[in-house]
Amino acid sequence: MEEDELFGEKAFQYFCAEFIKHSQQIGDGWEWKTSKDCTDGYMCKTHFQIRNGTVESHAGSSAHAPACLPTEDTSELPPDDFEVAENTAPSEVIKYEYHVLYSCSYQVPVLYFRASFLDGRPLTVKDIWERVHECYKTRLLQGPWDTITQQEHPILGQPFFVLHPCKTNEFMIPVLKNSQKINRNVNYITSWLSIVGPVVGLNLPLSYANTISQNE
Repeated sequence: MEEDELFGEKAFQYFCAEFIKHSQQIGDGWEWKTSKDCTDGYMCKTHFQIRNGTVESHAGSSAHAPACLPTEDTSELPPDDFEVAENTAPSEVIKYEYHVLYSCSYQVPVLYFRASFLDGRPLTVKDIWERVHECYKTRLLQGPWDTITQQEHPILGQPFFVLHPCKTNEFMIPVLKNSQKINRNVNYITSWLSIVGPVVGLNLPLSYANTISQNE
């Protein structure tokens, strides 16, 4: 992509398809969903975070076992939603739903998400900010409402938190220019999500980047 080239919806769908293809290979839980009421679609994942570890689960997917962080001892981690609820107090487990949509206004991908405890209590904006890693918090809190806001999901019509896309081109253009300079292919979604995801607790396995290198 050239510096002045816009990131179109077809490119968005292509990169999402490639991203999901690898996700299915490693059981990372990402899938593509469409709405009955419109032709637009989005990429989504459900993720459970536990105070002393991480369990990932993907609704409707039985082909892969839940993936866990490799740095944790996973021998005692519950394998499904029922056992998570049974063995861990609701206050210790947070359910995250991450949705990646295309913004026609900004012509970039946008990360929508919502979070709740297992008893259904949603996290507030204050709760979300308390869980932002310290390495991001100081800088982002200088303009909190330009970073994490609450909006209606464009397809579902439900309230979601959203990482505002106004700065996306600002940090993605150097990434794309550098990839051109070294003649290296990049998956826009992989590069973008690896930058914005960790702000709200979403980390990508290294294999996503390795897949691009192997394809080259």
